[in-house]
Amino acid sequence: MKKITNKKHNKNEPWFKWLTRELNSYEAFQDFESGKNPREVAEDFISRNSIAFSEVFEDFDEEDKDTLDQFLKLTECEMHVFRIIEKQINLRNRIRYVDFKKRKK
Repeated sequence: MKKITNKKHNKNEPWFKWLTRELNSYEAFQDFESGKNPREVAEDFISRNSIAFSEVFEDFDEEDKDTLDQFLKLTECEMHVFRIIEKQINLRNRIRYVDFKKRKK
């Protein structure tokens, strides 16, 4: 993820746009390289943005909850797609091709 200069949270900016911008600017891969697992990286992200998250939650309403639910479904779907791709790659790597045209003499 590329580092982008962060702007302060603007209350008129929808929270999901703010979150996407902040996640895209967060250097998560550096944390992964240092041995942190995804949960620890997420907790660090939340901790570093705790003030902005508290501002987002001040005005969180039912429509925002519905948006969050949709994001959760989409994220889960994406995870399943990546797992399927990973499984297919692993299966492909296990397959050995046999050339039946070559005969042992």
